Amino acid sequence: MNNEPSYSVEREFDLPLEILWAAWTDPDALRVWYHGVGMTSVPGSVQSDATVGGAWSVAIDVPELGFVSYFYGEYTAVVDQAGLERTMFYTQSVDEFNAKDMTVEHHNIRIEFEAKDFRSWVKYSQFGELPESEALQAQAGIESYFDSLSNYLTF
Repeated sequence: MNNEPSYSVEREFDLPLEILWAAWTDPDALRVWYHGVGMTSVPGSVQSDATVGGAWSVAIDVPELGFVSYFYGEYTAVVDQAGLERTMFYTQSVDEFNAKDMTVEHHNIRIEFEAKDFRSWVKYSQFGELPESEALQAQAGIESYFDSLSNYLTF
C-alpha cells in the first residue's frame, strides 16, 4: 500500500473504544450509519465479516443524485480495536456489485482506532490513484459518513 493516502478523516468520540469498534465492524451497526447524512443503505446489501479475508459490502441510495453507490471488498488486516485494512471496489452497477469481481481496479482503506482516556479516536484513510478533485469529493463524503456515525453513536 502506498504510504501517502489520497485523503484522511479523523474524529474523537466520548465513548469507550469497544463501542466505536463495534460500530465499524458489526453489520447491523453499519447498516444503520455507514452512509452519508440524508442517505440510506439498501436493504440486504450490508455485509461485514471483520476477519482477514472476510467480505464487506454496502449499497448506498443517493436520492439527491438519483443513483446507488455500491462498495465491496475484503478485509486484509484486522487488529482488534486497533485497526482495519480492506480493499474497496466501487461501482454504480448492481450486476457488478452482485458479481463482486475482486480483480478489477480498487483502492485500499485503512481505519485506525485508539483509546484516549475516556474517549476513542478513529481515522479513515483511502489509498490509491485518485485525482485531487475526486479526493476532495471522497473526503467530503466520508466527513458526512462520520456525521452519520456521530448521530448513530449519540442517539
